[in-house]
Amino acid sequence: MNITINKSDSLGMLVSTLCLMHCLASPFLIALTVQFSKVATFWGYLDVFFLFISAIAIYRSSKTISKQWVKTQLIVSWGVLLFILLNEKTHWLEIPEITIYIPTISLLFLHFYSSKYCQCDSKKCCTSKL
Repeated sequence: MNITINKSDSLGMLVSTLCLMHCLASPFLIALTVQFSKVATFWGYLDVFFLFISAIAIYRSSKTISKQWVKTQLIVSWGVLLFILLNEKTHWLEIPEITIYIPTISLLFLHFYSSKYCQCDSKKCCTSKL
């Protein structure tokens, strides 16, 4: 049995989970701290930090992922998340707030899926049993 620990997928899962918790907590925290603009500003820039770390995790994971569709979906999900966050800051389009959960959860599940399979370049990959 070959168990591969892919640190970039683990980082991706961690960042996606933190980003999801950030997205869930944001409306409540901002409603409670409207008078504290510094806290709201800091909290608002955390999404940029998560996006940056997520890009690094996707880049590193995509180097070793053996399934092309997973690579493509990771990049597409990240691009959609980037667009939603940019739109949130600039208000180009009227997009419901709930749409941010779709790419965030997609990234989490894609990193999880990627971590379950061998990270190899050859056609002979085995699945790891955790």
